[in-house]
Amino acid sequence: MKSCCDRPDFKSLAKPVRTFQEPDKVILGQIPTIAITPVSDGRSGAYEANAVKTWAMAEKVYDLIKENVRTVDGKPINVVVAPEIVYGARTAARAQAYYATQGVGANIWVGRSWSYSDELMGAMMGIGSSEWQQCAYGLNQTDRPGAVWLKAFTAAMDEKKRPIFCVYSPDLEDEDAPLSDFVATKLLRFARCAAAVAYIRGKNYLSIGGVSMGIIGSDVRRNMFKDYLGMGTVSVDMSIVTGRILTNFYDPEEVAKGLEFLRSFKIKHTNKAKDRRFGRSDAELEEMCIKMSCIVKDLMHGNPKLADAKYGKKCGFKADVEYSQGVNAIAAGTQGQRQWTDYNPNFDVTESMLNSSFDWNGFRAPYIVATENDSKNGLGMLIGNILTGGVPQMFADIRTNWTPASIQKATGVNVSKLCPNGIIDKRNSGAAALDYALNIFKLVKGSEKMTIQEVWNAIRADAKLQEKLIAEAKKNTTYMNAALTYFPGDGLSSHFTSPGGIPMTAYRYNMVGDLLTCSVVEGETVELPQKVQEHINRVTDPTWPETSWTPRGMSSYEYMNNIGPNHDANSFGLIGADFITFNAMLRIPVDMHNVDEKDIFRPTMWQRFGNDDYRVCAELGPIYQ
Repeated sequence: MKSCCDRPDFKSLAKPVRTFQEPDKVILGQIPTIAITPVSDGRSGAYEANAVKTWAMAEKVYDLIKENVRTVDGKPINVVVAPEIVYGARTAARAQAYYATQGVGANIWVGRSWSYSDELMGAMMGIGSSEWQQCAYGLNQTDRPGAVWLKAFTAAMDEKKRPIFCVYSPDLEDEDAPLSDFVATKLLRFARCAAAVAYIRGKNYLSIGGVSMGIIGSDVRRNMFKDYLGMGTVSVDMSIVTGRILTNFYDPEEVAKGLEFLRSFKIKHTNKAKDRRFGRSDAELEEMCIKMSCIVKDLMHGNPKLADAKYGKKCGFKADVEYSQGVNAIAAGTQGQRQWTDYNPNFDVTESMLNSSFDWNGFRAPYIVATENDSKNGLGMLIGNILTGGVPQMFADIRTNWTPASIQKATGVNVSKLCPNGIIDKRNSGAAALDYALNIFKLVKGSEKMTIQEVWNAIRADAKLQEKLIAEAKKNTTYMNAALTYFPGDGLSSHFTSPGGIPMTAYRYNMVGDLLTCSVVEGETVELPQKVQEHINRVTDPTWPETSWTPRGMSSYEYMNNIGPNHDANSFGLIGADFITFNAMLRIPVDMHNVDEKDIFRPTMWQRFGNDDYRVCAELGPIYQ
């Protein structure tokens, strides 16, 4: 019988034959896995009296997470359960051994009765490393003291500086009823955020080029990615894009499909070929934009066709297994300005299409590609995408703060009732995800009572809704030439106007020295009167996508004055509370937010520090440092 520890056949392994392995997997890595660990009093009689109802609690939690938490491509996360109720050191070790085989990255303790909290925690130290996210749910009822165990247990974790989230219903619970909305909301928030932490770990950010126009956000801080997120970074010079175009190292069949797809949009060419660098024709400009898009995808995720010698010979490129692999990147950024765009088309087609939920291959999980290689914005887009279960994210310039008074002065139109707090003109050079050309909530019946995760799951489950989304986005989008003053190589910017009334969360990650912080503000889009919108377009840039957004509970001036840099990112839905929980897990302090206090969910250790986010994050330090 062969053992897992048998000596490898090194001669066989050394044969110099390489292929593109596992082409069916876009991103390699463990699917996020959450463990559910039921606990109980181990005394004879007490254990037996609690067993059935303890397992019933665990079953409810299992079903809740399994049915509601998804990865970015729509797959359910893994949920595993301890082989038996844990009540002492040996049962803890058994659970530990099982979890080690399952790739667990987070754990939810479930208890309805008393357990030996500090001893139990000591026995479980090996069950989850300090990188694990921990949560405990203690039943609030009078039959058994689950809530008493919960408080004793979280206190033990606090003393050992092992942050743990505490779920405890404010009302007495009926064990025969479904989980209350309060408990379910907390458990799902923990599970979503813990799954995001696990999914990100061990994957890469791809920097295509370097710093764009002196923008500090595009200074890719390698240690920041490692210390706070457990991520790697890969950098390539932009000459690799040129090289792949010149050597035809891309899939020409996909380029043909992409070009046909681009030309199915309205395209408005206003620049002349003679005015562009190298005198590219309209057709050549469009083709190069699609080639750039395909190459960025290949650099991020790899492409098995590029390793196929027969296909390469047929299509005019030399197959290369190493270059075909990609870098297993879950986010990327393109430098673009200035050096690239002084001679070549900008990346607006690439970024707008890859960041969307669809392209020439139909509906699919969005790629995350940050404009101007702003890695801090790319990081936020990555997190927003995962927390929402795959919703596209919108990169934007924080272009202008318009108060009602400034709008009235410029246009004569009084908008004080429409947007009393003013609006931020969120606009960029044409790289925003095309999904923001419509209100996706209106696609789903009953969406006004649904979370953004529920809305997106409904769209993902219905091909007709996906077709409607794509058709409406295409109808509302026009690709337009770039301003040659800034983009001598020209380009095609996506132009659309986001509808009003969309709940939308803005967020931004910032570096202060070696400290990573986060800003997150909820609000909604505003549909401005036509005269106002036309004026803002005319005095800014009429070729760029535009989204007018107003923050909740603060003025647009306060938002623009307090946000860090010139870029932010945005998500459909109100997900500020999820961002706060996620940041607490990774010890990233939140420097600005407008989330209601009742929705903030952090580990109990924060309470020991007076809920001072900065103090506790400084005490704990980055989780992977």
